[in-house]
Amino acid sequence: MFGKKKPVTPIDKEQLQLIENAQRRIKQKKRLYFHFVVFLIGAIFLIILNTVLGVGEFTKIFGLDWFVFAILAWLFLFVFHLFNVFVTHKFMGKDWEEAQLSKLVAKQKARIETLKTELDQKQSVATPLTIEKKKKIHNNLTLIAAAGENDSIGKNNELIWHLSDDLKRFKTLTSDHCIIMGRKTFESFSKPLPNRTHIVITRQHNYSVPSGVIVVHNIEDALDAAKNDSQPFIIGGGEIYRQALPYADKIELTRVHETFDGDTFFPKIDPSEWVETQNKLHQKDVHHPYAFSFITYQRR
Repeated sequence: MFGKKKPVTPIDKEQLQLIENAQRRIKQKKRLYFHFVVFLIGAIFLIILNTVLGVGEFTKIFGLDWFVFAILAWLFLFVFHLFNVFVTHKFMGKDWEEAQLSKLVAKQKARIETLKTELDQKQSVATPLTIEKKKKIHNNLTLIAAAGENDSIGKNNELIWHLSDDLKRFKTLTSDHCIIMGRKTFESFSKPLPNRTHIVITRQHNYSVPSGVIVVHNIEDALDAAKNDSQPFIIGGGEIYRQALPYADKIELTRVHETFDGDTFFPKIDPSEWVETQNKLHQKDVHHPYAFSFITYQRR
C-alpha cells in the first residue's frame, strides 16, 4: 500500500566540502552577474544624463568628459571583481588558506619538538653531573621516613599514626645532625626540634623563621648548607623526598604494615638502585596499633 522509502546515502566530509565550495562559487558568480547588469544599466544612464539631458556637459576630469571618466572607473571596479572571482578565489580561496595555515602550524610544531629535544638533551647531560658533584660533598645523605604499605606518609600535613618506638628511633638517628625539610613539614612542628639544625626549603623569599633555622629555596642550596654534617637527613615532605632521592646514599624507612588514606606519599624505592641491608619487625601491641618494620636501604 505504501511505497518503500529510498535509503538515504550518507554524505562524507569530503563530499560536504565539495558541495559547500560549489555553493560558494555559485554565489560569487551570481554577484558578478548582478554587478555586470548594474554596470551596463548605469553606463547607459550616465550617457543619457550627459547627451540627452545635458548634465555636466562641460565638466571634464583628466581631459575626459565626466561620464566617460565615471564609466571607466566603474569598469575598473568590475574588472577587479571579475579577476577576484575567477582568479583570486580560485587559487587563494578557503582551501588555499587552510593549506597555508596547516603548513604554518606544522612548522611551529616541528620547531617546538626540536626545542624540547634540545632541552631534554641538556638536562640529561647536566643532571648526572650535578648529582655527582653533590655526592662528593655528601657521602651519607639519608632519607628518613615512615610510610604505609601504599607509601602514604601523611594527610592534611599531619601523621596518620602514632608509633612511640618510631619517634624514639627518629630522635636517636637525627640528633646532632642537620634535618632538611619543606616549609609545610616545618610548620607541622609546634617548635623546632632540639639538638638539630633545621634547614627549610621554601619558595617564599621573605619567609619568617625562629633564630637558628636556615631558610633556602632549593634542594641544592639545602645540601650546601649541610655540607659540614657527616650525615644530614631529609625528613619530608613528599616533594622534598622526590627531589632529594637522586642525591641520597641511604634510606631509613619505617614500613607500617597497613594501607592508609593519605595525600602525601614516599617515592617508590627501585630495587635495581637500592639494596635492603637491615629489616627488624615490630608486632603491634598496646602502645603500637599497627605492626611495622625498621628497614635500612643502601644505594647499590
